[in-house]
Amino acid sequence: MPEKIGIKRIAENRKARHEYFVIETYECGIELKGTEVKSLRAGAVNLKDSYATFSRDMQLYIQGMHISPYEKGNIFNHDPLRTRKLLLHKREILKLWAAVQRDGYTLVPLTLYFARGRVKVELGLCKGKKLYDKRESAAARDAARDIDRATKSRRYDD
Repeated sequence: MPEKIGIKRIAENRKARHEYFVIETYECGIELKGTEVKSLRAGAVNLKDSYATFSRDMQLYIQGMHISPYEKGNIFNHDPLRTRKLLLHKREILKLWAAVQRDGYTLVPLTLYFARGRVKVELGLCKGKKLYDKRESAAARDAARDIDRATKSRRYDD
């Protein structure tokens, strides 16, 4: 998600970037009900085990996303784990469906944020990492951190 003015990040799925290679990202809307937006403004959401699936009528739904009930919402609260419809153009949905069916990709929500007063989901078209890929990523991250430390200390020694 590019850092833009007017965008407020609600939640991020950090585990997804560790578990998957993100091939492509899509910005999509999400269909919410009642007090769910108020819960999101309070930051009461968990994307950790969520994923997107297709229905029989070629609609895209997010499952496993936990939005905690709004504490002042009483009878108007909704089920925290209900499936929620994702809003994309039909051609994008068909493109994603083809990639998931043909290439074995999976759709994982990466970030949830407010953009221009609307809740948006950054959906990633992802391929699963093997254990050795995760080790390579960790080694590359550690090497980059060591290089940054070395160059930082070198700048202050001069």
